Amino acid sequence: MSGRVFVIAEAGVNHDGSLDDALRMVDVAAEAGADAVKFQTFDAARLVTRRAAKAAYQARNTGADDGQLAMLKALELDRDAHHRLADRARARSVRFMSTAFDMDSLDFLAGLDMPAIKIPSGDLTWGAMLLKAARLGRPLIVSTGMATLEEIGDALRVIAFALTRDGAPGGAADLEAAFADPGAQAALRERVTLLHCTTEYPAPLGAVNLRAMDLMRDAFGLPVGYSDHTLGTTVAIAAAARGATVIEKHFTLDRGRAGPDHAASLEPGELAAMVAGLRGGETGLGEARKGPAA
Repeated sequence: MSGRVFVIAEAGVNHDGSLDDALRMVDVAAEAGADAVKFQTFDAARLVTRRAAKAAYQARNTGADDGQLAMLKALELDRDAHHRLADRARARSVRFMSTAFDMDSLDFLAGLDMPAIKIPSGDLTWGAMLLKAARLGRPLIVSTGMATLEEIGDALRVIAFALTRDGAPGGAADLEAAFADPGAQAALRERVTLLHCTTEYPAPLGAVNLRAMDLMRDAFGLPVGYSDHTLGTTVAIAAAARGATVIEKHFTLDRGRAGPDHAASLEPGELAAMVAGLRGGETGLGEARKGPAA
């Protein structure tokens, strides 16, 4: 993930389970100039228990707390819907992506033409998922919401092992040896982008801490990006100016809808304005030189 900022328009589950709305969201992402439109792929029954309550922001945004399972079940997209979305994205010249939240979903997505595999923040500590994802032969975008530097380092050790070794690690020593391998470090630099993320919807400005991108870049020597949950577009553009190579931002057809993520998402015109702002900022950054122009 190099060159200009790679902009992911995060549709997520803002289609509310409607394929027609999901297809419209592909169109909106393409018209806004995003590089990719991303959805979420999961089997709700594998993801949560029947007794799991909604998060506070989900209950606020969706009304009665009928539980995570009922909410997520209504937001699933079946396999055929994914193929139709990927076809629509191809026709509109925007890349299709989706995040897998279980192993079967990851296996399914591996068969689709995606530019990268996205590891969600909640799976940063799931070693088996990291191993499998890293061995799919595609770039990895690894989100780090709620993680410590130590946890990020542990995840990178698993990925380094997966990129350079066969089988499963026998323990921490195997992971450490893989991580210390110069070849593995080169593979990480080539394949992995870390996303800073504040896991709050919407995220208040005082909790963003964009300088954490600098911290991760210095600590691990990897490209960094930003998954933005703030309101508006200011922080996403600031992150790009600070060196983010990937920007991910939720969008919706209508922020007034009752789904869990609509309230923290951009509407179509705002998404287009954000992409325009990012591209303008790239032009303005120019070159690292100082002197009179012709």
